[in-house]
Amino acid sequence: MIRYPFLKEGATIGVTAPSSGVPEDLHKLVEDACHRVKSMGYHVLCGNTVWTQNKVRSSSARFRADEFNTMMQDETIHLIFPPWGGELLIEMLEYIDFDNIQNKWIVGYSDISLLLLAITLKTGMATAHGTNFVDLRGDYSDETTLMWRSVLSTKKGGSILQHSSKNYQKEWQYDKPSPYVFHLNEPTHWNTVSNQSVKIQGRLLGGCMDSIRHIIGTPYGDVAAFRKNHLYNEPVIWFLENCEMLTTELRRTLVQMKLAGWFDQCSGIVFGRNPASTSVNGYTVEEVYDELAEELRIPIIYDIDCGHLPPQITFINGAYAEIETSDGKGTVLQHFR
Repeated sequence: MIRYPFLKEGATIGVTAPSSGVPEDLHKLVEDACHRVKSMGYHVLCGNTVWTQNKVRSSSARFRADEFNTMMQDETIHLIFPPWGGELLIEMLEYIDFDNIQNKWIVGYSDISLLLLAITLKTGMATAHGTNFVDLRGDYSDETTLMWRSVLSTKKGGSILQHSSKNYQKEWQYDKPSPYVFHLNEPTHWNTVSNQSVKIQGRLLGGCMDSIRHIIGTPYGDVAAFRKNHLYNEPVIWFLENCEMLTTELRRTLVQMKLAGWFDQCSGIVFGRNPASTSVNGYTVEEVYDELAEELRIPIIYDIDCGHLPPQITFINGAYAEIETSDGKGTVLQHFR
């Protein structure tokens, strides 16, 4: 059984930084995002960790966890939305009060996906892999990004359909601010290993491989127990994305996930666009996907709207999904059951 939070109108959003905080010279990004989100009708409460950054952390692991636990247990806060990712969220996992996780959405990606996956695996509560809070600061939102509100406002028992984007952002252009935040100027094209139309069904799990691989073999990454206790042996669809790993490191990570049993009872894998796709001695990302599909005998879709080359479809860890792609376009239908 999966527990699904629900985002109501006028909800209060708690912004806390369980990984990296925001340095002083970038505080305006948070301020602009707060202003924009308030204009949508929400209330916003920022924690202390949002405004501090020492080297690669917003604060100590214990302080980050304490602030997160406080927001999680505060009944006046209905959604937890970190400003962005970072590098060392894993340090604070051991201090999270998993026994008192309340039924509220947590949203983010990159290093935040480690927190999302750990909470879903440990508690059976759905979590939302989607846009960063600071990326909501624009005067406008593209259609794909804007779906976060509709997805999180889907009631238990309901369904929500999302479509592949028309264009994506290939690189950040910080010197050329956009009212949409992103510069969506590259045509989106979902690809498959088989070069044919694909449909996959199953329960969603996933995140940024750079981060989530580090809970393999720990109490926070027990996928087998999650399948047994919450999915009743339903198949899993993994949605995965790579931020910085070279092709060979990506291959090692996927083999490790396979050996750890994470791909047992897997009906398919979808990979986000890869910003670190440089080949190593001619060994390409596409070859990694080909090899994995052959080994697991499952369909693989890649270059989907997920990860560090926005925009992002909002994927719900724990939701039952039907993912289809044909002629470079795709849909994600999620059922909150």
